[in-house]
Amino acid sequence: MASKRSLATKLGVVAGFEAPSAALEQYPTPPDLAAHVVHLADLHGDIDGRTVLDLGTGTGMLALAAALRGPARVFGIELDRGALSTAIENERRVAASASVHWIQGDATRLPLDVPDPVTVLMNPPFGAQNGNRNADRGFLATASRVAAVSYSVHNAGSREFVEAFAADNGGEVTHAFAADFAIEAQFDHHTDASRDIDAEVYRIEWA
Repeated sequence: MASKRSLATKLGVVAGFEAPSAALEQYPTPPDLAAHVVHLADLHGDIDGRTVLDLGTGTGMLALAAALRGPARVFGIELDRGALSTAIENERRVAASASVHWIQGDATRLPLDVPDPVTVLMNPPFGAQNGNRNADRGFLATASRVAAVSYSVHNAGSREFVEAFAADNGGEVTHAFAADFAIEAQFDHHTDASRDIDAEVYRIEWA
C-alpha cells in the first residue's frame, strides 16, 4: 500500500473549479485531507475490491484518490457539468489504474444502481450559505440507502447532528476526527488569500 504522503503527492495535480458556485459551496477537497480519508478507508478494508461512490465529486478529488487504491469500480456523481469536465481532465493527470465512471446527476437523488458492497466518500456542502442550510443531510440520506460504510467531511460542530442522523437511519458512527480544511480565495466575499476552517470527518457503518 502506498503511503498517505505519496497519495497526497499524486493528488497534487488535481485542478480545482474553473467557475466555482458559492450557492453550491464548491470548495475543492485539499489533497492532504483526501489522502487522509482514503488512506483510513483503505486501512479498514473499505476500498480494495469495493464499489466506491463519490457523492458530489466536484472536480474528482476523492474519487481519484480511491481509484489509486484498487477498488472494483469508482463512480463520481456531480450536478455541475463544468466541474465534471474538469474531473475528466484530472483523471488523465492522475493516471489511476482504476477508471472512474463520471455521471452528471443529483447526489441526493442517485441516478443509478450500484453493485454491493458500496463505500461512499463525500465532501458534501456544509450548509453554511443562506438558503442552503442542512445541505449535507440529503447526502447522508443517500449514503444511508446505498452504502455499507461512508466517509464524509462536515463543518466543525456537526457531531451531534451526524450521530443522531446515523442512529435514526440504521447507522453508527465508528470514527470521528477533526481536520483542517484549507480554502483558497475564490469568491468576492473572501478577503484572505487562503484560510483554514475547522472540519470534521466521520466514518459511519450502515445496516
